[in-house]
Amino acid sequence: MANIISITSFSAPELDVFARLTENQLVNRADPANAMFIAESPLVIGRALDDGCVPLSFLMETKHVEGKAAEILSRCPEDIPVYTAELDVLTQLTGFKLTRGMLCAMRRPALKSVAEVCTNARRIAVLENVMNPTNIGAIFRSAAALGMDAVLLTAAGSDPLYRRASRVSMGTVFQVPWTYLPEDVSWQDTLHSLGFKTAAMALRDDTLPLSDPRLEKEPKLAVVLGTEGDGLANTTIEHCDYTVKIPMSHGVDSLNVAAASAVAFYQLGTLHNNV
Repeated sequence: MANIISITSFSAPELDVFARLTENQLVNRADPANAMFIAESPLVIGRALDDGCVPLSFLMETKHVEGKAAEILSRCPEDIPVYTAELDVLTQLTGFKLTRGMLCAMRRPALKSVAEVCTNARRIAVLENVMNPTNIGAIFRSAAALGMDAVLLTAAGSDPLYRRASRVSMGTVFQVPWTYLPEDVSWQDTLHSLGFKTAAMALRDDTLPLSDPRLEKEPKLAVVLGTEGDGLANTTIEHCDYTVKIPMSHGVDSLNVAAASAVAFYQLGTLHNNV
């Protein structure tokens, strides 16, 4: 049985991870071995456990201990701290009322290399400086559903393990392999060395429609998407092998990056895999 601890004061330092530490403090770049993240909801926590993530402590409504948390807790060490309280008490914690009644602090897994993440991959997504965690989560959910084998991110983008991102992704950030691209070398050169051609989502004179057969014929293809406001950097577009677009109507020239990713992943991922 887990170590159930009834909460009487939110000033307890054991609750800092849930109530007071910032995302940057959780990431703990100065001491990566002790970096953490927060997973929210039984679905997300379950998928994190499936991926081998190590749980450190829980915070939940008392009723969930023998309810929807029971199966999750049965998979964890018996001495893991489980902090509990009634909902009206938990709402004193900033943001807790927005959760699915359960939070889990987990050890942040070590990042894999680009080569490791791309092993056996044929279709991958590259996210350049996508900052909004909701968009990150939605893109991962589409990547999992629509045939992407991996996701690569630039270091300036939002963290896929940010609580909102992992929640919006429905836990797919723990199912789709991902990592950050190196900052000290050209990531296009890195992908070329692994056999990938790159396709930038952008509007240029030489832009191809997503349905162009040349894209379908590429054995290994990286779909490159840019930041919410400005899209891809000009230098990124210039160094990609293709520039591609989604044909649109009524004078609309672009979609939100999360929506665009779903369309692109279906055309270049799902349809490619079903050929």
